[in-house]
Amino acid sequence: MIGAVELGLIYAVMALGVYLTFRILDFPDLTVDGSFTTGGATAAILIVGGVNPVLATAAGGAAGLVAGTITGLLHTKGGINPLLAGILTQVGLYSINLRIMDGANVPLLRYDTLLTPLRDNDLLGTAASIGIFAALVLAIKVVMDWFLNTDLGLAVQATGDNQGMIRSFGVSTHATKILGLALSNGLVALCGALIAQYQGFADISMGIGLIIAGLASVILGQALIPPRIVVIATFAVILGSILYRVAIQIALQVGLDPNDMKLVSAVLVVLALVLPKWSVLRRVPSIRSIRRSAAVEPTAGDR
Repeated sequence: MIGAVELGLIYAVMALGVYLTFRILDFPDLTVDGSFTTGGATAAILIVGGVNPVLATAAGGAAGLVAGTITGLLHTKGGINPLLAGILTQVGLYSINLRIMDGANVPLLRYDTLLTPLRDNDLLGTAASIGIFAALVLAIKVVMDWFLNTDLGLAVQATGDNQGMIRSFGVSTHATKILGLALSNGLVALCGALIAQYQGFADISMGIGLIIAGLASVILGQALIPPRIVVIATFAVILGSILYRVAIQIALQVGLDPNDMKLVSAVLVVLALVLPKWSVLRRVPSIRSIRRSAAVEPTAGDR
């Protein structure tokens, strides 16, 4: 179970990127499946080439920035539908990733990575590694929270809420969309670089279906903790990523076929999106509404 928490914390970096496009920009970006692999492939091939793991990981994130920028340009300057723009970039990245790795995968087991000290000291799968990964994710969360509350970050948020309104203030929604998509895919690619080092290899298929995992993390977390402000919303996303990985681990332990995991993830996302809209469920009073009613209900003395 500790391993699931570790993975949940690492994948939370990706989930924060998905949150940025899915919730903040209201942009259904499918570039994620490709940019995740791009980050892993870039970091892996640089590490094999002798580059410092820190620089290789940063380069993986930078590659994601470029991928997100391309999607943004296709949509804003090319006038291409958001879904199609993401799909086009994702498809193009498949060939690019093969070129980067010069094959379908790159093993890292014989090379020093960011996680080599943890692995050599048998700290992976312990409370120490969870603390390190948690500190990394929280640092990214704090920076993201700070950015989204700057003037530029508020403009990005406003772009997702009401493009017409923010354009009336002289803000270029094209620029804010490109920026948001670049930052989102930068985080996704950074996660890919970390995952490649965690699992000991980069593979061309490592990003397939990842958007579902990202959406599941965002939806699950915000279903448990309703997002009122950005600080709470990003925390909910991190929690959702951890719970999602723990749920996957439990499903595997009870005997579910690993080949069915993508289908199970898709079903969970569908249920999380559809169930709250059913009128029967909307009529079920929540605990909060019951407490509120009890608080205002007159006592026998008042009557």
